[in-house]
Amino acid sequence: MTAARLAQMVMFGPDAAVRRDRTAAKVAIATGVIFVLAGLIKFAFHAWELRAFRAFGLPWPSVLEILAGVLETLGGILLTLRLLVAPVALILGATMAVAIGASGIGHGDVIPSLTIAPALLVAMVFVCTRALRD
Repeated sequence: MTAARLAQMVMFGPDAAVRRDRTAAKVAIATGVIFVLAGLIKFAFHAWELRAFRAFGLPWPSVLEILAGVLETLGGILLTLRLLVAPVALILGATMAVAIGASGIGHGDVIPSLTIAPALLVAMVFVCTRALRD
């Protein structure tokens, strides 16, 4: 087996598992749409989001706000297409963990950081485990 074939199996193999699993596919698509919207909000309401990121006390808030928007938008698109599901779910799950910690717990923002973000984190864990179980 070549290195290219192995890389292809690791990156794209889980996608087929998600496509076969109706529940995982529906969760991936639904959360993908939510992530696309959440990511686009970071660009449409940039000043408002940047103020929030600064208030969270995160380092480099202007960079992290844009990075979060890009990750959520592109990751959401990939989830809706069910492409690169496992790595995207890991990255977006980590993003939600940071949102829960920095915004929800650290700053006291209940909505969305202690409501939607935990639900999305659970969804990412679910999709990732379903993708990798084959």
